[in-house]
Amino acid sequence: MPATSTFLSNEAPMMNTHRRLWSPLFTWLPIVLAATAAASVGRAAAERGGDLRGDRAPKAAQPLLLKSPNGVVRLAFRVEAEGRPAFEVTYGGTTVAAGRLGLQFAGSGPLSEKLHVVRTRRQEHDESYRIPVGKASRARDQHQELVVSLQESAAPYRKLDLAFRAFNDGVAFRYLIPRQAPLAEFVLTEERTQLTFPGDPQARVLPLSGYTTPYEWYYETRPVSQIGSKGLVGLPLLLERGRGSERVLVAVTEANLTDYAGMYLSGTEGEPGTLTAKLSPLPGRKDGAKVLGKAPHASPWRVLMVADHPGRLIESNLVFHLSDPPAIRDTSWIKPGKTTFPWWNGYVLEGVNFKPGVNTATMKHYIDFCAEQGIPYHSLDGLDIAWYGGPIAPNGPTDITKGAPSIDLPELVRYAKAKGVRLRLWMHWKALKPQIDEAFRRYEEWGIEGVMVDFMDRDDQEMVRFYHEMAAKAAKHHLTLTLHGAYKPTGMERTWPNVLSYEAVLNQEYNKWQPPGVRGTPPEHNVDVAFTRMLAGPLDYHQGGMRNVFTRDYQWRDQAPPVQGTRAHQLAMYVVYQNHMSMIADSPSAYRGQPGLDFIVRVPANWDETRVLQAEVGDFITIARRRGREWYVASMTDDSPRKLSIPLAFLGPGKWTAEVWADDPEAGLATKLINRRLTVTAKDHLDATLVSGGGQAIRLVPVR
Repeated sequence: MPATSTFLSNEAPMMNTHRRLWSPLFTWLPIVLAATAAASVGRAAAERGGDLRGDRAPKAAQPLLLKSPNGVVRLAFRVEAEGRPAFEVTYGGTTVAAGRLGLQFAGSGPLSEKLHVVRTRRQEHDESYRIPVGKASRARDQHQELVVSLQESAAPYRKLDLAFRAFNDGVAFRYLIPRQAPLAEFVLTEERTQLTFPGDPQARVLPLSGYTTPYEWYYETRPVSQIGSKGLVGLPLLLERGRGSERVLVAVTEANLTDYAGMYLSGTEGEPGTLTAKLSPLPGRKDGAKVLGKAPHASPWRVLMVADHPGRLIESNLVFHLSDPPAIRDTSWIKPGKTTFPWWNGYVLEGVNFKPGVNTATMKHYIDFCAEQGIPYHSLDGLDIAWYGGPIAPNGPTDITKGAPSIDLPELVRYAKAKGVRLRLWMHWKALKPQIDEAFRRYEEWGIEGVMVDFMDRDDQEMVRFYHEMAAKAAKHHLTLTLHGAYKPTGMERTWPNVLSYEAVLNQEYNKWQPPGVRGTPPEHNVDVAFTRMLAGPLDYHQGGMRNVFTRDYQWRDQAPPVQGTRAHQLAMYVVYQNHMSMIADSPSAYRGQPGLDFIVRVPANWDETRVLQAEVGDFITIARRRGREWYVASMTDDSPRKLSIPLAFLGPGKWTAEVWADDPEAGLATKLINRRLTVTAKDHLDATLVSGGGQAIRLVPVR
């Protein structure tokens, strides 16, 4: 990868294939830094009353440049000849992305052409901040920012600001609609955002059939040029191109989604390699409305994470940096942990003298198991009926402050408290919404730890607002929140640290049934989601299945379902996946006496530091996470067996005790584990022999 770029320097041209692809858009190579010229334009505008119109508008100007603090990531912005805003991003001198920008409004039409620069504003930012719940306990937000103020050259002279930020691990941009009469109130019908990726990189694509979606499907690999214009691509989207020193990866997602519609991407007809933004429509509207707003108004950040290794993307806190700071001052009551979840295994219990189901006796049995093992939380959910009575999807008035006739809710609250276990409550969002204030107030009085809200399956502006309403009202009553049937994370968990995890993925519940095209969750899919979905944020996954089978032996089963991959593969998920309310989803009778339970109940759910030690997209991954003075290291592979040598250079000085839970390559059984202890130092490597669909988990403790 070249160290400099002709696109961003005055050195001799080094036009490679990727830059030639952009000659129609950027014909202005080489370029000269235009910050001084832009500043003078801004001063002239201010002297004439702030706006430039008609003949006084500046012509197409030289590009405005922005670079990351380390200079590796660079962005160049310019207004094209027809007055359309455009940009290009380079990484280490190689062009990795470019885009054209604009918005489409009902009534007043597109705001994407015949624009000129009125003024610019720049600032530097360098801040370290604490993270109460996350993959690290501290993060450093260091970036350069450029805000470009644009205005139409003809009536009605609408204004649009574009904010760009350059980080060492990517860039981001957003639309800012300033206060103005023409857009005092507006109906946004679409973004005219287009992103083009030169070199036709391979894309990890989540194909979706529509906007009403829980993001539950398999990732597919194809060249970006083969992404069609008919369907939708869910975010994050991962793109990879080149090998060795020329390798570069780009992940596209969004951050700080608040009062706006969720974004998808779609191919662009006649422009292979160019993707067009698609916003989730408001339900029940016939005018194509996506966002209803009043100026001033801001879009979410459109994020392009960039790195030369997939591990750097997983370690990145870019989505966090771009989200609003915590709205909760005291976070000491938020306690990430693990919870039992009876729905997943179908309430299958062995050796009990009662009929298992959604009843008091079953829930007490689970509470006893939690107390016995030191599991902090138990979740009340449902099966054919919800714990609060009635069908899972409400079809009439539902009271979520009372238990079903088979559940003595006050007795369960009392019993759990006596056992030192706190309860969590599952609920359908349609049951919650009419009662949210009363229900959350009562839950706080009862000592409920938190709630899981399910089946939203939307990310239009109305639903996005409801997410934030849930988070704020849950925080008011000291309740944590996890979201299933959800859209992907966009950093809300920074603003509301009580939001612990999201689903937004084809999850291990799909081992329970087999709709068309579904093959459960094979190891390759389990590995895929670490490189794709997890880039957006915390990942909830029905973890801890003890009925492990190799992919070749898998047959779906609704009750007591199997999980594909080995026992060590399943243990590794608790480290590889960032999940702050991890499930222990199988039944007590499936866990008792089983190898690996000791690791599951001990592994933390909140981290001080994360390092990706080894990773190849879709093949295998090794992640090290630290909590306090202890390190946990886990590896997962797809259906290909592998031998890995794991470097321990991240350890501090001195000797460490390594406790290893590993596959037994000689046993031929997916449930077989080898547990061993050894003493290591930072100079050592640990060998891992991963069988097909296998894994390994390690706990490292300093020797005292």
